[in-house]
Amino acid sequence: MNPWAVDAGCPRSCAVAPADRVSPAEAARRYAGLARVLGHSLRLGEGLADSDTPRVQARRVLRALGVGLEAGPVPLSVPGADVGTLVVANHISWLDVVALLAVEPVSFVAKREVARWPVVGTFARRMGTQFIDREGGRRALPLMVGELAKSLAAGRTVLVFPQATTWCSVSGGRFRRAAFQAAVDAGAAVRPVTVGYRQGGEVSTAAAFLGDEGFGGALRRVVAARGLSVRVTAHPPLYGGDRKGLAEGAWAVVCRG
Repeated sequence: MNPWAVDAGCPRSCAVAPADRVSPAEAARRYAGLARVLGHSLRLGEGLADSDTPRVQARRVLRALGVGLEAGPVPLSVPGADVGTLVVANHISWLDVVALLAVEPVSFVAKREVARWPVVGTFARRMGTQFIDREGGRRALPLMVGELAKSLAAGRTVLVFPQATTWCSVSGGRFRRAAFQAAVDAGAAVRPVTVGYRQGGEVSTAAAFLGDEGFGGALRRVVAARGLSVRVTAHPPLYGGDRKGLAEGAWAVVCRG
């Protein structure tokens, strides 16, 4: 069995157009604002990964899109730790990474295909993303875990989406265990994080990026939505145990969140 095999995830039909939409003029202003932010980020070059720059630029992206950010005071990394923190979150949208970067600059793990995406791939490479090759079979899995463990041992906070694909709701899918082995090997804490989207006080799937849908359709729904917000909830860290226990514990906490 291919260790990289992932659940099918939700079909694109689960992503529903926003009930409350902005005017065409406002949508055009959002596209223009996003283009300005992305252009400025590209001009920063390697400086995009400097200090607090990713957080600032991520917040600018959210503002340009008209997306509100709700985040509690709990940081993603565990303060005072000798090693890094493995941040694990549910996966709904392409906006998840932007929202998490807007809370705290972190490096992240992504599938190899992301490196070839226009603009997004450039940003991911400059942010020091660790790309994984799902076609590598079983032999590639220990290498990925080893590299992730090295990053954690070196003090880096790394974001992973253990569901490996996107779902329209927080509780869809399940957490794969491989990344949690890296936390065990490095002696790193696991920080479970819940990411959710709301519009008009109700849970929304407008930001969801599902199935075989192209990026353009997902972006249009976000641009069109009035009053869309993303909430990032960081839960208490988990320590010790084996990868099975950590994966199941993190999954339970994220779903409750």
